[in-house]
Amino acid sequence: MPTVLITGANRGIGLEFARQYAADGWTVIGTARKPDGADALRSVDTVEILRLDAADPGSLDDFTSALGDRPIDLFINNAGVYGSTDLDRDEWLRTFEVNSIAPTLLAERLRPNVAASAQKKMAVLTSKMGSIADNGSGGSIPYRSSKAAVNAAWKSLAIDYADDGIAVAMLHPGWVQTDMGGPNALIDTETSVNGMRAVLDKLSLQSTGRFTAHDGSDLPW
Repeated sequence: MPTVLITGANRGIGLEFARQYAADGWTVIGTARKPDGADALRSVDTVEILRLDAADPGSLDDFTSALGDRPIDLFINNAGVYGSTDLDRDEWLRTFEVNSIAPTLLAERLRPNVAASAQKKMAVLTSKMGSIADNGSGGSIPYRSSKAAVNAAWKSLAIDYADDGIAVAMLHPGWVQTDMGGPNALIDTETSVNGMRAVLDKLSLQSTGRFTAHDGSDLPW
């Protein structure tokens, strides 16, 4: 069976990805910053839990060492933060570290694992708020800029990794009822993940590098 690696898999969208792929018979590797407290993820049958704080270089080294050279058919970078809405330098840098830099460095570490698999797919959960063309309301500058940055980085990865046969997607999950999205969000995690899985099922080198919503529609940069 194929293998999926999901970061930030102990709650919200990441947890729903883990549940759905496990239910379909995939080998699921889920990461958590504190595996001992990952009770929700542990309740998913057959899931393997690895510790990862992607913004911590030491944790990233330990994680890739534990993973070894196992082939990963699908890597989903789900972990992210909203951060502060204030223009606080330290908080802005942390938001960039978690949302932009860490996913890209992790993708580079996992490139050989994904290239060695049958499906060869990578996806980062980004946000429509990272769209410059769509920004008509302003605000949330640290979050918006971090998502615009990860879009730019992963667009380059899509080009750089094509020779390895790796297809790359940038996915907007929608406004989802999670701790980040809040109770007034428009869709639940099941709806969001069902939609994104449909996009990922169709992902290929012909569609690599797209910025896509959970319903499959293209979003403006």
